[in-house]
Amino acid sequence: MAHDEALDGFLAEQPPKLHRSDRRLARAVREAYPIGVPALIMKSSTDRLGESAGYAFHLGTPDELLRRIASWLLTNAGDDQRVLLRLVGRLWVRHGREDVALAALLLANLDHVALGVDPWAVLASSTRSSEPAEALLLSIEELLRAGREMPSKEALVAWCDGRTVDGHMALLVSYAGTVRGHAASEEVLRRLSSVKIPDGDSLLGRVKQRLQEEQAQD
Repeated sequence: MAHDEALDGFLAEQPPKLHRSDRRLARAVREAYPIGVPALIMKSSTDRLGESAGYAFHLGTPDELLRRIASWLLTNAGDDQRVLLRLVGRLWVRHGREDVALAALLLANLDHVALGVDPWAVLASSTRSSEPAEALLLSIEELLRAGREMPSKEALVAWCDGRTVDGHMALLVSYAGTVRGHAASEEVLRRLSSVKIPDGDSLLGRVKQRLQEEQAQD
């Protein structure tokens, strides 16, 4: 049986009432993650946790399967997506790599207007005091890929003045925006130059350097 067929079979077996509880949904998707994942990818928990870079677990579930899970969740949510909004927060708290990736997919595709939420504010409130840059990028890239507007200048400035992880998010969002043609304001670029990054973090270091070069060219 193909990987997606095995996963679809598991999801089809779940009772409709499951979608009324973010707690039960979190348990169900945790069971779904390993379904269809090739055995060679399923390393021992010790090896995987050692490579997880701050994640609670990393099972190696392919993105295509995570997208199938997200589609199942969104399709069965009905007109009220508040359960899924709560699920996003619950997945960040549990903090497996698959959890963070699934939360990114959900957050990008929720009806933010109906829910009355700003997806960037939801993301900022979900993060811990320290996050892998990849975890932040998963959500940033999905939000922008889904056509969501960039955070406001005021939000970016507030992130620069906030927690270290917020400053890192401001760096990554600003860089991802410039790649898509959204130029950062002079004030934001100036604030970003003061964001501290961990020693040896090559990704954040490159991002900050690129943004500083852009500021120097203006």
